[in-house]
Amino acid sequence: MKGVAVVFVVVLAAVSLAASPGEAVSCGELQSSLSPCLSYLQAGGGEPSESCCGGVRSVTGSIQSTQDRQTACNCLKSVASSYNVRTDVAANLPGKCGASIGMTISPNVDCSQIS
Repeated sequence: MKGVAVVFVVVLAAVSLAASPGEAVSCGELQSSLSPCLSYLQAGGGEPSESCCGGVRSVTGSIQSTQDRQTACNCLKSVASSYNVRTDVAANLPGKCGASIGMTISPNVDCSQIS
C-alpha cells in the first residue's frame, strides 16, 4: 500500500505531460508518462533517467484542477499496488528531478482531500 501512494504522486507529475490544459487527465496517460521511472522507483540508488525526469517536470504544469489531481491520485494508488515501488525513493523523485508537486507523498494519502 505504501508503494501505491508513492507511485501515485510520481505518476501525477508524469500524467500532465500528455494532457493539455483544460483536458481531463486519464489513467492511461499517467501510466504512459511515468513508465520511464518504474525501474528507478523499484530499485532506487543513483539518479533517475532524463526521460523519467522529463515526465515528472512536465506534469507539474499540466495538472490544472482539483479533479485532475484527485483522479491522478486514485489512478496511481490503484496502479501502484501492482508494482514493488520503494516509498522512500518515490517520495524523493520530484525533488531529484527539480520539480515540485505541491503535495506530500504518503501511503496514507486520502485522494478525496487533495485540493
